[in-house]
Amino acid sequence: FLLLCATGAATAEEAKESSDWRLTLDGGGVKQFESSLDTGGEFDVDRYFVQFSATRSFGSAWNSGLSLGFGESRYGFSGYSGLGALDPWSNIRQFRISIPVRYRSGKNWTYIGIPTLRYSGESGASASDSQKWGLLAAAAYRFSDRLTIGPGFGVFSDIDDSTDLFPIVFVDWKLSDTLSLNTGRGLAATRGPGVALNWTPTSTWRFSLEARYEKTQFRLDETGPIPSGLGQDRSIPVAIAATYRPSADVELTLLGGWEFAGELRLEDSDGNRLAESDYDSAPFAGAVARFRF
Repeated sequence: FLLLCATGAATAEEAKESSDWRLTLDGGGVKQFESSLDTGGEFDVDRYFVQFSATRSFGSAWNSGLSLGFGESRYGFSGYSGLGALDPWSNIRQFRISIPVRYRSGKNWTYIGIPTLRYSGESGASASDSQKWGLLAAAAYRFSDRLTIGPGFGVFSDIDDSTDLFPIVFVDWKLSDTLSLNTGRGLAATRGPGVALNWTPTSTWRFSLEARYEKTQFRLDETGPIPSGLGQDRSIPVAIAATYRPSADVELTLLGGWEFAGELRLEDSDGNRLAESDYDSAPFAGAVARFRF
């Protein structure tokens, strides 16, 4: 199961009712440290992203907006065998545009839809061969002031012309005055949300334990080692984060954790698998800043 965010760009707490536009700018970077590949060699990744979101309410029932995300993952391979020696790709650029829509029916039901277009490809890859579509949708019921939960689904096309269909859950659960369980946010061009357990001891500090499943496919350079091939990176990142909120409009977050169950895959332009390798659990660390206007 995956868990779905209330609007795709903001948590339920942030989705304030307003007829004015609510603008949000996120940016940050994450370093995934060197990890050994089972088939030989090592690799590491430097990830950077920036995301801009604009949302507003249209009457008492509708809320919608626009979210734009750009990211770059800079892979570094090394070694004398396997994928490390092949050095199959380097800089992967990712772009996402989504239009989150939320409709509230009466006091208790909320319906959510997030259609998304994503581009993911190495520098020099064909833009038309690097596109994919997706949709997240859910219906959530408000049982009380402390619990809102509901089912949904996600459907995504992949660059290899396959389609992923999976169940999702929206949840916003206040376990106590300081402890909550809710949806984590997907950032930049990532596939999307996970789950976060949050402890908020004061109005300026929040500590979180977050986890999600991440799968990224990307088209390779038309003139690279595998012309117009297909790369894939799949893992389960688990992170601890500390967020400092000096004001209602500024958040600064430091995070660190481990990538578990990691796997890299390489295919040629016809979809034939050339190489596949699990990789050792890898630590990562990073920082994220959020500004609201």
